[in-house]
Amino acid sequence: MQQGWLSNWLVKHEVVHRSLGFDHRGIETLQIKAGDWDSIAVILYVYGYNYLRSQCAYDVAPGGSLASVYHLTRIQYGTDRKEEVCSIKVFAQKDNPRIPSVFWIWRSADFQERESYDMVGISYDNHPRLKRIPMPENWIGWPLRKDYITPNFYEIQDAH
Repeated sequence: MQQGWLSNWLVKHEVVHRSLGFDHRGIETLQIKAGDWDSIAVILYVYGYNYLRSQCAYDVAPGGSLASVYHLTRIQYGTDRKEEVCSIKVFAQKDNPRIPSVFWIWRSADFQERESYDMVGISYDNHPRLKRIPMPENWIGWPLRKDYITPNFYEIQDAH
């Protein structure tokens, strides 16, 4: 598989990762182990990826793993250079989905990681306010998991 300049740079500096190739827009995607994510996130920030464009999570397969995806942008101010974008995928097992939070590096991860927790059930370690956002606190289950069973009732609260 073809590696991009970011993957080559990480290999040169002996950072463990796996290149997943490029998407249709030419954006390089890398796979990082959950245990390595917090240190690699710091490395990427120091390297210049100073903006977390978006974060999302999805269920890879029933009974399989969950993925947390980070879209990072390297913006260089005062230059005419085009911004550089990369995608980072961090996988976690469904039985204990834990990934280090990057809230302390990119503050914009706050609500995005909370929504991923709420909908998919990934716990982000060291997140300061990890709690449900759109779902009630007492909701059971993770609605965007492929093995989620929709309850046959809906309780309307505070509908006035």
